[in-house]
Amino acid sequence: MKTKILFLFIIGIGILFGCSSENVEIDIETDAPNQILMLKVDYTTNDFEGGTILGFSKKTDNFTITNEYVPPGDFGSVKLIYKELNQMLFSGTIHWMGLGKMTFPEKLEPANSFRHVITNDYRYPRDIQDVFNPDNRDLDYDRPWTSVQGLVKVRNFLDTNPDQIVKMFLYTPSVGEGDPKDWYWVIYLKK
Repeated sequence: MKTKILFLFIIGIGILFGCSSENVEIDIETDAPNQILMLKVDYTTNDFEGGTILGFSKKTDNFTITNEYVPPGDFGSVKLIYKELNQMLFSGTIHWMGLGKMTFPEKLEPANSFRHVITNDYRYPRDIQDVFNPDNRDLDYDRPWTSVQGLVKVRNFLDTNPDQIVKMFLYTPSVGEGDPKDWYWVIYLKK
């Protein structure tokens, strides 16, 4: 009986303090000396949807992203490459009159695993560079940036590398009759 009461007490304490696995904040860390923070932001709502840290064992001073683009006749693709290391940062399919998907990285941490700062100050990088825009769209980078600039990880990457140029692109896995609700921004920062 005492064991049962103790168990119920522990569960009650967990509920009282909000210890639900859905709300646990994970501190995304990597020990790699060269880290790239990748973030995903919805195109239509500008809601932050998640991200990850890509770690590389070799450090570089420069951070250049090149792309390999296969235009979607029916099926196309885009790959983003960290030029200095010849390492993939992103890979995704593009479908004409359909819906492609991101194939690398395979998984992103959910948005609720990233902590936000408590302050209200706004942080802006030195500049934002569009690394892939095959349709030469006139894009507004301020809205997606606003949704991530308050993340602790973003602030940490900006503090570590304050002169960096943030890299960004709009991933459109559906084109032709594609739905912009399927599209999202991908943002990269280098530590």
